[in-house]
Amino acid sequence: RDTDRSRGLGDVYKRQKQYFNKGVEGMQLTTVQLVSIVITLVLTILPGIYAGRKIKSADDYALGGRSAGIGMVAGSIIGTIVGGAATIGTAQLGFQLGLTAWWFTLGSGIGFIIMGLFYARPLRNSGLMTISEFLVVNFGKKAGPIASLSATAGIFFSIVASMLTSIHLIVGLFHVSLVAVASIIIVIVAALVFFGGINSSGMAGIFKILLVFATVFVGGILSYNDLGGLTGIRESFPAFPWLSFFGKGIEDSLFSLFSMVIGVISTQTYVQALFSAKDSATAAAGCVTAALIVIPVGLPSVMIGMYMHAMHPEINAIDALPFYLCIYLPEWLGGIGIAALLLSSLGSISGLALGIGTMISRDIFNDLFGLRDVKRLLWISRFSVLAVTFGAVIFVFHYLDSLVLHWNYLSMALRGAGIFLPLTFIVFFKGLVQKEAGFAAMIAGIMVACLWPFIFPDSANALFPSLAFNLLFLVPGVLWSLYKNKDRRV
Repeated sequence: RDTDRSRGLGDVYKRQKQYFNKGVEGMQLTTVQLVSIVITLVLTILPGIYAGRKIKSADDYALGGRSAGIGMVAGSIIGTIVGGAATIGTAQLGFQLGLTAWWFTLGSGIGFIIMGLFYARPLRNSGLMTISEFLVVNFGKKAGPIASLSATAGIFFSIVASMLTSIHLIVGLFHVSLVAVASIIIVIVAALVFFGGINSSGMAGIFKILLVFATVFVGGILSYNDLGGLTGIRESFPAFPWLSFFGKGIEDSLFSLFSMVIGVISTQTYVQALFSAKDSATAAAGCVTAALIVIPVGLPSVMIGMYMHAMHPEINAIDALPFYLCIYLPEWLGGIGIAALLLSSLGSISGLALGIGTMISRDIFNDLFGLRDVKRLLWISRFSVLAVTFGAVIFVFHYLDSLVLHWNYLSMALRGAGIFLPLTFIVFFKGLVQKEAGFAAMIAGIMVACLWPFIFPDSANALFPSLAFNLLFLVPGVLWSLYKNKDRRV
């Protein structure tokens, strides 16, 4: 929310050297680190390009033939959620406020557990491809464009968050221009997902999480020990806000938790991973497996952020994690860690952009315009991924100073405003939700999410008001259905 917005691309270029001047002197990469980065990136990207040889249609691209096992389902989810926000963004907030930064991966993990237990089976058993199609079946054709709009807007801001970390990381490490950064990002995103779709995303996710555990977790343990363990941390940092889950305030922290839970359940990319599973049991198991891996990922990033605040309070907060990996880990391991951060940010962009590409090809060109040519739909999906990535690059150029997790929480709230409760009522009250009530709830939630910050500028959190307006239509609709069914039985 505290954003120093530049007024144009010209200003961005002028501010580039000044902005990244602070703290990057210590992040000069050695030859060993550069070699480690290149080897790691190549080993991760090549399987995705190879997977593209098996892609013959938009369905193969989006769902991998609906044959994914637990590992691939979990990998697809992890490959997207463990991005720049889960690593660099969490360390950034850890540098500023401490333990409260853990809410991102903690909330995500809780959301995936709930999703695996209650949503995975009905979604996978539907045999569909997108959230919009699931809502259309229950609420009518009008619900499709509304769901796609809500989901696309929300996902776009998650891409913005990962894009922000990617730009900071690449410019801070390699000292290249913003145009060069944009080119690098688009090329790597294309290599990660353009050719192989969800199969590429799943394989990259599995490989990426192994790298994160091998580097960021090592750094977190070393940081904890170097700070003197729990005793040393208590001596170095005041209990509030640094050691409190509610360091941002109770309301803000609860918003962070609920927005993550609601957001992950309402996101096309994660639902798409469930649709790709070979059966509903695999979808549920893959989702819970991803949750158990995601939850602890944020803690070492928080610890590294706090350590860097204690040792290097002068650096940019967003540089805390890459700075640590460059300086405090062995050169070869630090290079792998930097590659893991790049893959985290860019892999998340790839997976999220894939979700938007699927909705564009399936919900718009296939369902709305009636396009049936499988090859054309495939290429529409692919080029939509690139178009969304390019658009996010341009958007981020105007918000270089913003807080990464702010965009992610905003993203989750936007997705939830029009999708979460309508989807939830379908799952838990099957056959009882009136079509008109469901459609009205979606419209009301999205309108409140868009208008609330303008009507109540001092209360920027529009998630809970949006959900309240959802309930105003959904609850009476279910009660009316129950009343009618009771009359019929009588």
